[in-house]
Amino acid sequence: MKTIILISKDNILIGTFKSLLENFYNIVVFSTIQSAIEFIYNSIPNLLVIDTEPNDFITIDILNTLKGDPIFTHLPVLIIIENHKKINIVGTIAADDFIVKSDVLTELKTRIELCISRVERIVEINPLTRLPGNISINKQIQNRLDSGIIFAVAYADLDHFKPFNDYYGFSRGDDVIKMTGRVILNTVKHYQPEGSFVGHIGGDDFIYLMDIDKVEEATKSIISSFNTIIATFYEESDRENGFIKSFDREGNERVYPIMGLSIGIATNKKRTFRHFGEMTGIASEMKKVAKNSSTVKYMIDRRQA
Repeated sequence: MKTIILISKDNILIGTFKSLLENFYNIVVFSTIQSAIEFIYNSIPNLLVIDTEPNDFITIDILNTLKGDPIFTHLPVLIIIENHKKINIVGTIAADDFIVKSDVLTELKTRIELCISRVERIVEINPLTRLPGNISINKQIQNRLDSGIIFAVAYADLDHFKPFNDYYGFSRGDDVIKMTGRVILNTVKHYQPEGSFVGHIGGDDFIYLMDIDKVEEATKSIISSFNTIIATFYEESDRENGFIKSFDREGNERVYPIMGLSIGIATNKKRTFRHFGEMTGIASEMKKVAKNSSTVKYMIDRRQA
C-alpha cells in the first residue's frame, strides 16, 4: 500500500482525508513539516500533502530545501490552500499541484492519483526503496564530472544476499533491501545533509555520492549500523549458529555466514574520469576487493592513474 504523508493541524481536514483515502493508502499525519522530516528520510513516501497556512515561511523554506535535494526531487507534493485568493503563494512553493480546501471532498482522491501517477511515469524510482535508479545515478555522477567537482562514488553491495533470499523467501529479502537503503540514506544525510546523493542500482546494489572528506567516516558508520541490525532478520537458531545452509548456483548445499555489506569507493581527487562508467567501474572493482577481504569491508581506490 502506497504511503501519503499529510501535514496539517486541521482536525476536520485530517478526518475527511482519512475517511476518503485510508482504504486505498497508508496515511501518516504530522502537525508540522519539521516533525515529518525524520519519517521522510527513513521511509520516502509516495506523496507529501501539505495544508498551508498564510505566511508559513518555515514550511515553505524546508519544503523547497527538501525538493532541492536530488534524492527528493521526485517526491510529489500536493498543496491544500484555504481559498483561491491564496493561489499566489503556490508559486513560491516547490509543489506539483494544489487543491482548494472547499474542493477536498470532490477532488482530493483524483488529484492524489494524478500526482502519484505523473511522477511514476516521468521519474525513474526504485519501487522498493523509493530511491532514484540508474538513470538518475548516472546523471548525478556525470554532472559532477562535467562541472569539475571533486567527489567520491561509493558502491555498496550485500554479501551472501541470494542464499538468504532463497532460504527465507523474497518478502524477508525485500525487507533487508529496504533496511539497507534506509541505513545508507540516513547515514549519508547525517554526515552530509547537502550535496550528497543516494541511489539504488537495483537488487542489493546501492550507490552514494559524497564529499571526499566525509565518505570514509560515513562508510564506516553504514557498515557498523548494518552489522548491528542485520542479525535481527535471522531466526534465533540461525543467529546462534552464525550461519544458514542454502544452495549455491550449481545446486550444492553450502554454509553461508550472516550477511555483510561490502563497499568500494572511487574518487577523482587524483584521477581523471570523463565518463560516469569509468568512475563506477573503479568503485565496483574496489567493492570486489572489499568483498574478498575477511577483515576490511570497504576499500578506497588511492591510485593516481
